[in-house]
Amino acid sequence: MKDIIFDNFQNSVDESLLRHKSILDIVTKLQESQARINRAIAKSVTNCGCIKIDARKQQISQDSDDINELTKNLKTHLKGDLCENCREVIEREIGNHLFYLSSLCSTLDLNLYDALLKEYDRINMLGKYTLR
Repeated sequence: MKDIIFDNFQNSVDESLLRHKSILDIVTKLQESQARINRAIAKSVTNCGCIKIDARKQQISQDSDDINELTKNLKTHLKGDLCENCREVIEREIGNHLFYLSSLCSTLDLNLYDALLKEYDRINMLGKYTLR
């Protein structure tokens, strides 16, 4: 069922893409959409203030070899929660990014769902040992 949603999304994107058919247009629009996500997050901090960034050096214990313990100690550096307005803006920008990512897949004759499944399988096979 989920593959149908992904395929329908990719087909809809492919049908609606009129102005940016060139691979160069697509990769630069993808890059621009990523920058817009970053900007929306930054504005959530600097303009709205609904979230704060409290960044410090990650504290990694040299005594422990347990990867689960490492995961518990690493921080996101975020404080607070997105307000409804910031959440809407960021979701819209992420949707826009997915649009251009899907367009890139179609142009390169790749299937977005297949790419997701392959990454999902890699994550499940290696788990925390993917070290990303």
